[in-house]
Parts: sequence; C-alpha cells; structure tokens
Amino acid sequence: MIPNLKQQLTRNLLNIPGWKTTRKIVVIESDDWGSIRMPSTDVYEVFLKKGYDVNKSDYNKLDSLESNDDLIHLYETLNKHRDANHKTPVITANIIVANPNFEKIKSSGFMEYHYEHFSQTLDRYPTHDKVMQLYKEGNTERLFHPQFHGREHLNVNRWMKALQNGRDDIRFTFDHETTFSGQEDYNFMEALDWDKPEEIHDHNKLLEDGLKIFQKTFGYCSKSFIASCYTWSPEVEKILFKNGIHYLQGSIFQNLPQGKFNKYKRKYHYLGEKNKHGQRYLVRNCFFEPSLTYRTNWPEYMLWAVETAFRWHKPAIISTHRINFIGFLNEQNRIKNLNLLDDVLRSIINKWPDVEFMTSDELGDLIVGE
Repeated sequence: MIPNLKQQLTRNLLNIPGWKTTRKIVVIESDDWGSIRMPSTDVYEVFLKKGYDVNKSDYNKLDSLESNDDLIHLYETLNKHRDANHKTPVITANIIVANPNFEKIKSSGFMEYHYEHFSQTLDRYPTHDKVMQLYKEGNTERLFHPQFHGREHLNVNRWMKALQNGRDDIRFTFDHETTFSGQEDYNFMEALDWDKPEEIHDHNKLLEDGLKIFQKTFGYCSKSFIASCYTWSPEVEKILFKNGIHYLQGSIFQNLPQGKFNKYKRKYHYLGEKNKHGQRYLVRNCFFEPSLTYRTNWPEYMLWAVETAFRWHKPAIISTHRINFIGFLNEQNRIKNLNLLDDVLRSIINKWPDVEFMTSDELGDLIVGE
C-alpha cells in the first residue's frame, strides 16, 4: 500500500538534502543483534499469568536472542539474490556486545552492576551454540556485517536504581533474566539517555569499553555506530571518534537527552552531514518493519520507498530490526517475514538491475571518498 499524500510529501522532503549519487545503492541496517529480550515462551507465559500485557507488545511477544536457525534461514534468503556486481544483499548487523550478568548483580545485593559478553549469554540458550560461528561465516561470505550498537541495549543507571528501590515488578522480571519493567513494552532500552549530565562520563566509559570488546570479538574496529533508540548526547561523539567510529547511523532526527525520560529535543541530520570531529551522519530513508507495522503489501511499499530515494539521487538506507527475522519464540514470525524480504529483494533487483548492495561503512567510505 502506497502511503497517503502527506506521508509521500514527508518522505520526498526527507530525501532532498545531503549527499547525492546516480548509483542505485541499497544499504540494509538492522539493530539489536546480541541483546536479550524475552528469554523463552515459558517466561512469556509466566509474565502473562502474572498479569503483564506482554501479548500486546510485539517486542516482548516476538523478539529474543537470535538462534542458530534464525541466522541460517536469514542467510539462505539473502543468498538467493545478486546485484549488478554479483554480490548478495548484506545486513549491516548492529551488535550489542554485552548483557547484564544477573547472577553477579543479585550476589552484590543489587548494589553493583556486572555484565557478561554476549557469547556467555548465548551459552545459556538452548539452540544458540553455533551463533558465534555463524556470525563469522556470515561476515566472511558478506551476508552479515557486524557494526557497533552499544555495550548493552540498556540504561544501566535507571535499571539499577529501579532494582535498588526494590520495585516488585522489576525484581520479579529480573529473576526471569529480563530487563522488562512490567509496564507496556518498556525494557530500559535507551542506553545513552541520562537523568543528570554527569552520567555522560559513564556513557563515554562504557562506549570505549564496548568498542574494545567489539574489536576483540570480531577482529576489526567498527567504523559505524547506531545509538539505542536514536538517543545520544553530542558529547559522546568524541570518544566514539577516538575509538574508530567514522559514521553515525540514525534517523532524520537525533533525540537529545534533557534529563527526564522520554523528554527530548530533536536535532535534524541529513545524509553525509559532517560534525566537528569529521564524522558523517548516515540517515535512514526506508523502513522494513513487518513485525512492528501492519501493511497489506510490503513489497509494493518498499518499491515506492526505494524509488523515492533513487528519484532524489539518494541511496536507499533501509532500517529494520532483529525482531523481523526471529523465530525462536514464534517460528511463523521468521517464516512470514523472510518470505516478505525475499519478495522485496527480488522486486528491487528486477526493477533496478544495476542496483548495488553495500554495508553502512562502505557507503560512508564512498561518501568521504567523493
């Protein structure tokens, strides 16, 4: 379904400013890989019986740490397609490298925060023993290219304060190894938001730590970064730059923290914009989110979105989230959405045989190089 006139106008205006190219470039940016959400269908049922409306939350109902099968089937779908350079579509997989260590936090009496490498989290899940190997294979085969999304997808300070205050809901969901608040779908996910400006110092330290973990895990420095929930203070961009981040993925708006949850100022960005550190902003202009948004015809909508980007000589930078490809909790979610992705990719290639699939950092290098 094609959007209404107002939405069409908005999308066209979004694509006007910034870097331009006559090449037909498609980038697929996907967030949240490596982070926890709903651990199992058993926990989901426990939360339902407790009275939590997790059935009304797409994230709590469908999203979980990616399994072996999730990656295998995603790769199979991508491998069906080739662009003008005989390259497959590639997912820029924005990775969370650590999750809370629930056992150590509890042992400290909830007074100290501890984390674990996300591979340790994978070790406790039942069908996830090959995920790290699949990450590396996907990267080698240029199907799945990890980039940095954060150390945790968690506002550590706010979550720890809630635990220390002894809130019953938080302690109950903690005991089931989630960060779920018990309210709607809130999971303390806005990692770089703050209540006091002094917390920016903590954010700088955890970002530097996370980037070191990323490099040690994957054997290279991440060149791009996407902040959780599009929320970050400009003050952290310096530490990101010092640790190898040249490109800042995001939407047209950056949420600037104001010291209160869900109260932000918005800062506008355009594709190729340069900040004072020389970093470039990459702005998403297409959205493939079938698990989060109902549309009667996703392939038709995506063709319209990509065509709009190309009309203004922009690359199509597709935003999508891990939830769309996860079948660990609900296999039909993965099957349905991978079929849609298959149709979308086929339609794009058929309409633009000269299309080129790139990663976010490859696009950034192209922008800087021209």
